Amino acid sequence: MGMEAAQFFIELAGILIAARLAGELATRFGAPSVIGELAAGIILGPSVLGWVAPTEIIRLLAEIGIILLLFEVGLETDIGRLAKSGGRSVAVALGGFVVPFVLGYGVSRYLFNHDTLLALFVGGTLTATSIGVTVRILRDVDRQNSREGQIVLGAAVIDDLLGVLLLAVLYEFSRTGEVSLASLGRLSLFIGVFFVIAPVAAKLVSYLIGHYRQATQIPGLVTTSIISLVLVFAWLAHTIGAPELLGGFAAGLALSRRFFLPFGVALARNPRFADEVERDMKPIVQLFTPVFFVTVGLSLDLREVDWTSAFIWFFSISVAFVAIIGKIAGGYLLVREHWLMRSAVGMAMVPRGEVGLIFAELGRASGILDGATYAGVVLIVAYTTLFSPFWIKLFYRLYGHRPELEILDTPDTSTSR
Repeated sequence: MGMEAAQFFIELAGILIAARLAGELATRFGAPSVIGELAAGIILGPSVLGWVAPTEIIRLLAEIGIILLLFEVGLETDIGRLAKSGGRSVAVALGGFVVPFVLGYGVSRYLFNHDTLLALFVGGTLTATSIGVTVRILRDVDRQNSREGQIVLGAAVIDDLLGVLLLAVLYEFSRTGEVSLASLGRLSLFIGVFFVIAPVAAKLVSYLIGHYRQATQIPGLVTTSIISLVLVFAWLAHTIGAPELLGGFAAGLALSRRFFLPFGVALARNPRFADEVERDMKPIVQLFTPVFFVTVGLSLDLREVDWTSAFIWFFSISVAFVAIIGKIAGGYLLVREHWLMRSAVGMAMVPRGEVGLIFAELGRASGILDGATYAGVVLIVAYTTLFSPFWIKLFYRLYGHRPELEILDTPDTSTSR
């Protein structure tokens, strides 16, 4: 037991150090840190060095990372932003959700003869938009306060909501082979329970922390309380039949001061509580989420993939093509806007990032995606995430001075992470 524990300790240390170094290196080249963390897993795992294997305990830590990642996404969700961008965000989100899903499913099902469930997972992966990567890119080009920035971030919020719901439906489909009225009813029940319990739980946690903060002599009350709430929500999600990560997302929404009623009412007496939660939880999230991305790389055995096969290249490139076209098509639904505005919105919606990897990992863990298809899906996520910052920066270098792409007069500080 001692030897196994020591082995785990050194492996976990290697994962954390490699994730940090690779993430730093990726950002130096203008790519999101998630690409570096994914590459670190590929290098440490069976694909290259074979030093670390994705053991059960590492996968468990990675699952905690997914739950906390979705908690952070929920915590930073700003439904109020939709009031500013209105129907334009809704149109972009729906177009950028439906078109890639249909195209991805169609290419996988009819061009590569995949079965229905596998094709649904491929299509589902393409619906994602990474808020984290998108915000990072917009901030890099100083466009987070532009009109297109407001539309993109509002649409990304809707995409997150739709994506998590689709993930829950596909999860049920992978378990039972069908999406019955009963399973949809259970999912609806969970959402209903969440809307009833979440504001009550948030208010209770806020009250307890405020009441006992002065009395306690032990630091870490906020962190302990919030992590406990997240884990309870994850357990509740699993109990009802939804993925555990949906519970993390629900807990984040419940604690977000920027979410719509009744959550705003729940936290109205302590408006700084959500900021406090975000500040205290961020180090925990930053500790666990790299483990998830590295584990995705560890789960890939690129030596088993036949790279001389035309399938892996034809599949990844063709599906990546429809993934990009589908999101840009969503931007072009803004028929009253200038083509520069439509192009900017569509391109900013392309990165799949961590959300796409969550879809891919659930498909692999469910046994739906085989090794070659899983590797192809991860390559698709990498294509869309890695190259987006470069072509968006080039676009703004060429057209950023045009009046059609204006910066709003009033900065919106809520876009900061």
